[in-house]
Amino acid sequence: MSRSVRLVPAVAALLALALTGTACDGGVHGTPGGSGVRDPYFPKAGNGGYDVGHYGLTLDYTPATRRLTGTAVITARATQDMSAFSLDLAGLHVDSVTVEGRKARFNRAGQELTVRPHDDLTKGETFRTTVRYSGSPRTLTDPDGSEEGWLPTADGALALGEPVGSMAWFPGNHHPSDKAAYDLTVTVPEGLQAVSNGELTGRITKGGRTTYHWHTAQPMASYVATVAVGHYDLVRSTGPHGLPILVAVDPTQAKTSEKVLAKLPAIIEWEETNFGPYPFSSAGAIVDRPDDAGYALETQNRPVFPGGELDTVTLVHELAHQWYGDSVTPESWQDMWLNEGFATYAGWLYEEDHGDTTAQEAFEDLYDSDNEAIWAFPPAKPSSAAHISDSPVYGRGAMVLQKIRQKVGDDTFYDILQGWAAAHRHGSVRTADFTAFVERTAPDEDFTAIWRDWLYGDGRPARP
Repeated sequence: MSRSVRLVPAVAALLALALTGTACDGGVHGTPGGSGVRDPYFPKAGNGGYDVGHYGLTLDYTPATRRLTGTAVITARATQDMSAFSLDLAGLHVDSVTVEGRKARFNRAGQELTVRPHDDLTKGETFRTTVRYSGSPRTLTDPDGSEEGWLPTADGALALGEPVGSMAWFPGNHHPSDKAAYDLTVTVPEGLQAVSNGELTGRITKGGRTTYHWHTAQPMASYVATVAVGHYDLVRSTGPHGLPILVAVDPTQAKTSEKVLAKLPAIIEWEETNFGPYPFSSAGAIVDRPDDAGYALETQNRPVFPGGELDTVTLVHELAHQWYGDSVTPESWQDMWLNEGFATYAGWLYEEDHGDTTAQEAFEDLYDSDNEAIWAFPPAKPSSAAHISDSPVYGRGAMVLQKIRQKVGDDTFYDILQGWAAAHRHGSVRTADFTAFVERTAPDEDFTAIWRDWLYGDGRPARP
């Protein structure tokens, strides 16, 4: 859906040399962490050398001036001896950086904020980095033409991050392979709301401004972090097992979305039946105006919807992502079908269980359609970064699941759906992990043709 800015490799290499060449305190014992994790589609996304455990973000935003002031406290563990490390940050002015309370040198090059701590970091060491920053956050336009990052709206702003838009509003390790807990404190002019992931644990108004504190305990990839600033009607309810549900709806969208949003608790209950226990401590939705984003996104705990005539299958799709995408997260953007194929298939199952077309009929309709784009590339091998959200990832990804269901039968198929979500709860996975899991769950079946023709094969497979 969204793409990233790249740093020229030669610039990164020169920067690393410059940092290692200016070391103090008796010389460098570690090496700089990598500026990127070599994702096949976004090679500069994320960073090497450390793993983030927690983000503490304190933001102050004024819509009238579009000015954001932020402090990011990033608690991480070094996975190597390091003399320097990088954070992803697009735009914004960095005012200061400290590591373990001591002033650190830093450099900017493209999306990379490279930090040289006062003392080298030792493998296994937990360290805290504080970045103070400010400015007008950017809206990023990606190779497929979509917009992400910080999106100004009629009454505030909406932050969306798939795949790397979150680097437009806070520094971090912006790759799905590194998930963390979050505490987000947002201050806005009195009369506006600031809605985010997790649970609202505090709200206070003072001096004409209101501060909201949101806590996300379960690990979250940065691309599904969100902030929505504006006028919202906040509606609380409960779902299965007393699950807290908070829905934030722009007042202009209340009537058109009310009927579908009322189904949210029942949809979660249906998805628990099919996919296993809900993986997070709260649920909900954010409904903004149709022009604010133009697409729905599976932001953790409460997906974002663009308003207008919200339909049930879209709600089912984005809520299914809480299992497949948000809890079980792709380790690489090449594996996007593990998000979108599963969520698309959830829509097929919902239609099947509620008196409409069966999943097999949906499969056949797609196979027989004139939509040649569905065969442009195999779901597990998108042709480029600009195409990781194209129809083969969604529709043909769902077709892979239907082929597995045909092969193993319903009982084993639901064991696969639920077992996959349980085995990798709050983790990051690759396609190879999924195919191995399927083969272990149904050891007497041969999946060679499915993997070869439907998952990795080029063109339209022979008629099923």
